[in-house]
Amino acid sequence: MAEQEMLQEKPHRNVVRVGDTVRRPLQPWSASVHELLRHLESIGFPYAPRFLGIDDEGREVLTYLEGDSGADGWARVVDEDGLVAMARLLRCYHDAVRGFRPAAEAGWAGTTRDGELIRHGDFGPWNLVWRGSQPVGILDWDYAWPGRPVEDVAYALEYVAPFRDDAMCLRWLAYPRPPDRRRRMELFAGAYGLESVAGLVDEVIAEQEAVWRRARRLAGQGLQPQAEWQRTGLLDETADRIRWSRDHRHLFEPGPAG
Repeated sequence: MAEQEMLQEKPHRNVVRVGDTVRRPLQPWSASVHELLRHLESIGFPYAPRFLGIDDEGREVLTYLEGDSGADGWARVVDEDGLVAMARLLRCYHDAVRGFRPAAEAGWAGTTRDGELIRHGDFGPWNLVWRGSQPVGILDWDYAWPGRPVEDVAYALEYVAPFRDDAMCLRWLAYPRPPDRRRRMELFAGAYGLESVAGLVDEVIAEQEAVWRRARRLAGQGLQPQAEWQRTGLLDETADRIRWSRDHRHLFEPGPAG
């Protein structure tokens, strides 16, 4: 086998590059994710890695997508061109999976209801592959899950509006000045194809709460990395962020007319 390059090294999750492939650990629901990736390949969707099979170490094998990802993604969405491009990519993905229903026995097969699709579930700037201000690939499909399309929009908006305080925006998220959160939310929603931002703040808060509850449930089952998040207090920090969103919703909503 070719030399391995560590892409992500965590106690419970190592992701490595081997030549032009990426090797990742399997999850209980991986069969459904692989079916999703095969569907995207069959329709010529160019932004997802191709599923190549399982290697002799029991890892899934995916094609490697060339570009910048991970922490590099945060600076790309500070620029409005990157923000708009990210929203358009999300809409492109949703259009690609409308009507797709997985048949795999593992994971979430058979749970998709009317008005739902298989959402990406972790559509943040760190999980995109960037070339300049343009996203050219989508990574990390482990949280693909049935849901309403707006839930993916809301998940992304938490991170790109962003639903974070000014100190975090300036110190950690590469903003040169406090962001105009309302304008950024409107730009993202419009580029995605929504006619209005009405109700979006509530959707973001509801999505934050849903992600938090799911992480607590998985932690209670002893699954990783959620159990580690609970042990280190990260889930408590997530609860604090939800409270911040509720207390600062005025930063995202239109002011009174007149």
